[in-house]
Amino acid sequence: MNRYVKTALLAGAAWSALSTFAVAQEAPQDGVSALDDVVVSARRRDELLKDVPISVSAIGAERLEQTGAADITALQQQTPNATVQVARGSNSTLISFIRGVGQQDPLWGFEPGVGLYVDDVYVARPQGAVLDIYDVQRIEVLRGPQGSLYGRNTVGGAVKYVTNSLSNDPELTLRGAYGSYNQIDLMAAGSLPLADNFRVGGAIASYQRDGYGTNVNTGAEHYNKDVLAGRVSAEWEPRSDMSIRLAYDRVQDDSNPRHGHREVAGATPAGAVRPSVYDTNAGVGDVNSVMTQGASATVRLELNDNWTFKSITAWRDGETDTVIDFDNTPAPTLDIPAFYADDQFTQEFQFLFDFDRIQGVAGFFYLDGHAEGAFDTILGNAGIVIGTAGQVDTESWAGFADINFDLTDRLHLGLGMRYTLDEKRGTVFRANYLGAVRSPLLGGTVRAPLLVRTNYTNSKDFTQFTPRIALSYDLTDDMTTYVSYSQGFKSGGFDMRGDAVFTPNTVNGYNPETVDSYEIGLKGALDRLTFAASVFYNEYQDQQVTTQVPAVGGIASFVDNVGSSTFYGAEFEGQLRILDNLSANFAVGYLHSDFEEFLRYNLTLARFEDISNQVVLQNAPEWTGYLGFTWIGDVAGGALAVTPSVSYRGDYSQFEFPNPILDQKAYSLVDLSIVWTDPTDRFTLGLYGKNLTDEAYRVGGYNFPGALFDNSVIGYYGPPQTVTASLQVKF
Repeated sequence: MNRYVKTALLAGAAWSALSTFAVAQEAPQDGVSALDDVVVSARRRDELLKDVPISVSAIGAERLEQTGAADITALQQQTPNATVQVARGSNSTLISFIRGVGQQDPLWGFEPGVGLYVDDVYVARPQGAVLDIYDVQRIEVLRGPQGSLYGRNTVGGAVKYVTNSLSNDPELTLRGAYGSYNQIDLMAAGSLPLADNFRVGGAIASYQRDGYGTNVNTGAEHYNKDVLAGRVSAEWEPRSDMSIRLAYDRVQDDSNPRHGHREVAGATPAGAVRPSVYDTNAGVGDVNSVMTQGASATVRLELNDNWTFKSITAWRDGETDTVIDFDNTPAPTLDIPAFYADDQFTQEFQFLFDFDRIQGVAGFFYLDGHAEGAFDTILGNAGIVIGTAGQVDTESWAGFADINFDLTDRLHLGLGMRYTLDEKRGTVFRANYLGAVRSPLLGGTVRAPLLVRTNYTNSKDFTQFTPRIALSYDLTDDMTTYVSYSQGFKSGGFDMRGDAVFTPNTVNGYNPETVDSYEIGLKGALDRLTFAASVFYNEYQDQQVTTQVPAVGGIASFVDNVGSSTFYGAEFEGQLRILDNLSANFAVGYLHSDFEEFLRYNLTLARFEDISNQVVLQNAPEWTGYLGFTWIGDVAGGALAVTPSVSYRGDYSQFEFPNPILDQKAYSLVDLSIVWTDPTDRFTLGLYGKNLTDEAYRVGGYNFPGALFDNSVIGYYGPPQTVTASLQVKF
């Protein structure tokens, strides 16, 4: 039987069974369901999770604490069909995919495929985006294209990091933790009301940890952590119908660079494969610095009983100085020192409205962004360095609306639309310099280029209309089903690595990519079970892929619109209350993907060829899963929560081209958290065990085989087994 027919029949059977059971359970036996308490802002307005016709995972502060989530990469374990990882070579650069769509290339000028928002402020660049979890209210993961409300660069979905509002009462929370590898985490958060309608507050956190491994060449820590993060805010209600929130945040990451682990031996003893996957023998250096900061002002004004106006003004910037030693040896065989910088200004106006049977939001969004950088590819065996530098300026305008019509008391129609105009101007310079030392672009010896490979400035405009339509029906007061269609697009641009010698067409840039998504969903409560289920089918067009391949005299790198792919899947997540004091949280994701067309430039024949039968979708495991149990009981007069859990991630490829050396086989992570809170809710003790089976698993890699690069095939690994104890005190 055709697999699409099978999927449709299975989905129909599941929906029929669940829907029938839902009607039979019109009045839940055990009170209000958990979904009645979960409020999200997935549609830019506060709504109950069960009423939103979108696949959304909402993880609150309590759940994050129970599972010992340290940063947003913890979302990968608890969210179906999601990849949220630390990028290769960095401690704080984010790589994220949802349902197989995202961004693996964090280079300046290359757009992400999953949008990141901190309190409704769009974060355009992935550097410094591995947000540590402190003073957070909840995190929402919106799966599938969010083009109508969130716009460009949300083809895979969006992640919303929502911080705590300030309390009307004086508050102070202190938290300290000590764990494996001399981990020392310190956090303080508080708020102080200065008047009945004015509060100030903030939080500061320090994260220190020795390395999981060592640079055996220099003796420096490898995979260590040295992060200082903080935010301050003020909230003011000058009138009963008006509120103003000012906020500033900053992250400084001075962790050592990650040089990876050599997976294949080189030609010399220095290029041996190290016994520990966290060790390196790098010689390019151990200095790394990432700084990101931002400020925002959010104004909310209730115009009347039906209309509310909201303005979000924000500025962000960041700087990164880093080095990556691809060959993992003291020799400069394939060393990459780099510099990134970016800044952005965004302004969003929203008009929220709520009439008897019509609710929604309409507005305008503007972004003015600048990203620049430079990096050297130092090729010691060739006696040259390839210097690359460039910048891209972006201005983006968008108008949007999302309207919900209550056609009847139970039948609802949602219509969303957005029109986006992006204006981009890119400059790219790439040249060969004699001598295997830093180029003049990164402060090396001043010298004329041996060969200018790329040198151009070009401008392009991109426009896109992205619609959304959803029809939802309330089967009961606690159960909703929906069907939806949505489109998202990722902006086009210019390849900052583009080599005009190998690929002359690079000067023309690349076009946007789009995803059309069709989804059926069911969410609600059945007695002791609260859940959300969805089946989706996506069509991925003009897909942007970064390809780097060894070439004569260097590395050929290009970004192409390679063609199209289709993928479909299903997700099921929720919570089952087994006993009054025992519950299970679960998430299962299935994803199947196929490239229908993949056009790759043949350097020898100087033409594109369709090689779709040779490639796969990267970071797209067929199965992902999570199961965690939480038992809560009275111990020593307080509440003890014990949460064992296991997460599963199936086989997946690091790149579009399968590589048996780098690709990761299926693995599971076993965690255990024990948290005790005293009767006054003032003291909290926690003990958190992560990756208790000490699983070694790759989260990234680079592939540069051959004599010129000394077989530089390297992998990057997730954290080993760790145990952390914490104490939190509230005043």
